[in-house]
Amino acid sequence: MTECSPIDFNTAAIASTRRGVCPALDAPMQTGDGLLVRLRPLDSRLTPAAFVAIAETAARHGNGLLEVTARGNLQVRGLTVASAPLFSAEILAMDMPLATGLAIETPPLSGLDPQEIVDARPIADALRARVAEHEPALSLAAKLSITVDGGGRFSLHDVSADIRLTALPGNCWEIALAGDGSTAKPVARLDASEIVDAVMALLNALSAGGRRTRGRDLDVGEWRSRFGFAEDGQGVPERTVPPPAGIHLWDGFSTLGVALPFCQIEAAALIAFLREAETLGCDEIRLAPDHGFFLIGIAQAQMQAARDAAAAHGFVVDPEDPANHIALCAGARGCASAFFDTHALARALIAAAPALLDGSLTLHVSGCVKGCAHPAAAGLTLTAAPTGYALVVNGSASGSPEAYIAAKDVTHAIARLASLVGTARRTDETAADCLQRLGRDAIREAVRQDRE
Repeated sequence: MTECSPIDFNTAAIASTRRGVCPALDAPMQTGDGLLVRLRPLDSRLTPAAFVAIAETAARHGNGLLEVTARGNLQVRGLTVASAPLFSAEILAMDMPLATGLAIETPPLSGLDPQEIVDARPIADALRARVAEHEPALSLAAKLSITVDGGGRFSLHDVSADIRLTALPGNCWEIALAGDGSTAKPVARLDASEIVDAVMALLNALSAGGRRTRGRDLDVGEWRSRFGFAEDGQGVPERTVPPPAGIHLWDGFSTLGVALPFCQIEAAALIAFLREAETLGCDEIRLAPDHGFFLIGIAQAQMQAARDAAAAHGFVVDPEDPANHIALCAGARGCASAFFDTHALARALIAAAPALLDGSLTLHVSGCVKGCAHPAAAGLTLTAAPTGYALVVNGSASGSPEAYIAAKDVTHAIARLASLVGTARRTDETAADCLQRLGRDAIREAVRQDRE
């Protein structure tokens, strides 16, 4: 664990609300409901007791709201300038393994997922050690990230990163830059013994470029030449990563995944559920991308009881629940940068547009153009605009809108789009496929403000 010192909030800076700043334990971010702190448990692992302790501390010193982010990090909301140092001191006193500095992420079930090619954690640990011992210290962008993906049912295929390491059969790893598993540009395919040195070369180049340099700024052609890589179509296959919610069974292994309703949960509900889960055999928690976590150690015979308990405490436990396919931020009730209540709009859209939420695309509801809840491109994004809402197709919250929708018309407009999909969809065609076939002109027409 990285050694940390108590924080003096008289001198420590409060993080800006601008995009690109990370709300760490020693630099909370100002939001609409107070200060926000983000915790990164090492390898996404927590004991139930540690998770309960964090939630109790959050309730004492914040507003009791906790979030699991799209990348699987834990956020605590509603701290104050007075309470934040108390929260920090209590968290540090727990002596739980927390990752700090450069984000090096592994799949949530690393070492447990029977379908993974390899446990990604040894490579991640080796990288952390090399970065920590590097002299002089690397100067890297605050949000620069590395994913080390060993594969499996719950891989990191959908998680964007500056540098992606993806395991291939035969003790081989692919390195790709700037994107998720579909969009990142491959630059190397190397033996496992070479992979850490190759990543350190990339990190040194990023450090030389300064703290604003990201993976997208590296010259793909240059690095392919340096690594002797030529695309041959034999790289990382496309994968479909299911949402965490649900009971997941393999031969010899089972886990219960739960998702937070609209990315948030109250401390009291979380504590009550974790204590009940522990009595049912849970001995480990793995935080997961897509705003959820897995419970490890529960016997298959107790899985249904654990699932029922999660549902009773307000968690999403059904992989088919439409809420799994909506990404949203805290919105105006929790962030000073947001211009509308994202939660209220999401609830209205679930009721009005079920045909869009079949799991083939993400509907991103963003309170502002920063798009914190889903930085990568989404199938459909609704974000604040001067006249109401902007609709972005296959883009991020800051992307170029296909249409503008008046605030009073947004639910009806998205319902019209869902109706179009429901009518036009062919047999075995997903909502995403249908929208792609119909094209942007049809989407714009469906959400026209003057259409009844």
